[in-house]
Amino acid sequence: MQGEPVRSGRGRPTMKDVATRAGVALKTVSRVVNDEPGVTPETANRVRTAINELGFRRNDSARLLRKGQTASIGLIMEDIGDPFYSALSRAVEDVAHWNGSLLFTGSSDEDPQREQELVLALCARRVDGLIVIPASGDHRYLLPEIAAGVASVFVDRPAGMIDADAVLADNVGGTRAGVTHMIRQGHRRIGFIGDNPQIYTAAQRHRGYLEAMTGAGLAIDPSWVCMAKPTPDGIRDALSRMLAGPSPVTALFSGNNRITVRALREIAASGERIALVGFDDFELADLLSPGVTVVAQNPAEMGRRATELLFGRLAGMRGPAQYVELGTKLIVRGSGEIPPA
Repeated sequence: MQGEPVRSGRGRPTMKDVATRAGVALKTVSRVVNDEPGVTPETANRVRTAINELGFRRNDSARLLRKGQTASIGLIMEDIGDPFYSALSRAVEDVAHWNGSLLFTGSSDEDPQREQELVLALCARRVDGLIVIPASGDHRYLLPEIAAGVASVFVDRPAGMIDADAVLADNVGGTRAGVTHMIRQGHRRIGFIGDNPQIYTAAQRHRGYLEAMTGAGLAIDPSWVCMAKPTPDGIRDALSRMLAGPSPVTALFSGNNRITVRALREIAASGERIALVGFDDFELADLLSPGVTVVAQNPAEMGRRATELLFGRLAGMRGPAQYVELGTKLIVRGSGEIPPA
């Protein structure tokens, strides 16, 4: 009867069932399923119609075993709850899906030991490749896995003590632009609150701050700078110190979006009115009054570029490690334009 499945036996429909329904040879079905040339458009459409009618699904197990791949990749990041990492993760997932791969993720919580455990656990499950936002400064533990064929790309920060592909943001240039913007508004006493200086991005943003200040011929009071793991108490104390004394800051650059949000709370509580520019955009930044001026990077683009680079390596791309540095964008909204008192 027309429309009824034609099957070679019980269970799921096979490629032979598809060939029978479409009236073509089994090899023709194989070519269509595997996107191989040699099939006319009309015949290919007939095969795809039969596939849809029968509900045929390709079994990739044998094909992947022949290729020595598992059609899966791993992503290790700091914290999936951070909007930066969630945007990056979604972009990685989209590119992986387009390439027919599953994505496994894990959060290192900025702990080098946990990072290593997660990476090696994914390698033990035979992922084809890894995308790592590193917490560790020494990735030599990955060398045996790379030698065994596991492709690896690092994002946001470069690998430590090994030569590996990396996709980074222009942290120095972005921070320099943000600080220079406040200098052009007339500010001469500008504070900086960054993250742990052992973190690559924190150190690079601090460097951008120093370059902007010294390049403008401005002295930096040690009390204007705080580089430590950001905590509510730590940020509160740092701001209190910066706003006290004979030379209080009139502006502040914050090193990431979490610091910016906490700094906004502390500035509001203090009753002070100082200019603020933060590295990283964040949700609702444009709805505050004034809106928050930020140096925005593009985590989705970073994730996309890193994953495309990873699949390029898996497809056989050779050559030295690639370092891709993506630009940032200064988004002016009002908080960075508050004039000095």
